[in-house]
Amino acid sequence: MNLKELKTQYLEYLEIEKDRSQKTIENYDHYLERFFLWAKIKYPADITDGLIRSYRLYLNRMSDEKGKSLKKITQNYHIIAVRNFLKYLAKRDVKALSADKIELGKTQRMEVEFLDSDEIDRIFGAVAGLDLKSLRDRAIIELLYSSGLRVSELTNLNRDQVNLKTQEFSVRGKGGKIRVVFISDRAKNALEKYLDKRPDVDPAVFARIGIKRLEKKRNADNLRLTPRSIQRIVKHYALKAGIVKDVHPHTLRHSFATDLIANGADIRSVQEMLGHSSVTTTQIYTHVTNKQLKEVHKAFHGKRRK
Repeated sequence: MNLKELKTQYLEYLEIEKDRSQKTIENYDHYLERFFLWAKIKYPADITDGLIRSYRLYLNRMSDEKGKSLKKITQNYHIIAVRNFLKYLAKRDVKALSADKIELGKTQRMEVEFLDSDEIDRIFGAVAGLDLKSLRDRAIIELLYSSGLRVSELTNLNRDQVNLKTQEFSVRGKGGKIRVVFISDRAKNALEKYLDKRPDVDPAVFARIGIKRLEKKRNADNLRLTPRSIQRIVKHYALKAGIVKDVHPHTLRHSFATDLIANGADIRSVQEMLGHSSVTTTQIYTHVTNKQLKEVHKAFHGKRRK
């Protein structure tokens, strides 16, 4: 079979056997199609070690319409797609380059942008009012900070899955993994006030507003907020609070994790609460939050100087 047919079957495999999200499948389709078009190849045997090296060089020198080069992590995403496709071919006993021969490039450690306690207070202080929109927006920000949810997990929440009595519920995260999420008293109260005032019966926890539109669409099922809408809401209140950082929903997730570790939570527990598959991912928070190291530095550094 040619690569076009095999790619189609691979994407179907990701959807059915691997239960990957539609977005993940779209990304793999994009990355593989870019590789095939660049390489001008038709069959698996055409993928060679030398071709992969040339492709990596192409990605490294590639620039967008603004003249910016691809980030190292984005270059790796392209290579990961090719490597995983080759693993699939091996599973199918299709002769091709071994995936083990493809190594990923080194990437810089990700810098974590988070809000300190003063900025957290300011962003919450910016969400004032008892109208439905203000109550909704307050609940969004409280829940993001209280639970460490990803924005996609937040927008997919339904009312019937959030147990406000126990203040915990389950979400399906990346890779279809299910984890338990806990919320604070403040987040619980914010959600209760918002949901009690909702006039519609839409299953989504977070829905679009004006009230007139909601009342007209009491039986509608298309009111769910999108991730982009949540991003705009968070950014609006960050600007209103006078925060100069580029604040987005993931900033609140970073702030959630940073706060836990800064106050003594162990890394493995934080890993579970964030839904990270590897503790290595969670360790990005430790270098900015280790109070003990800061206290050691303060206590013992520079004591001989007058």
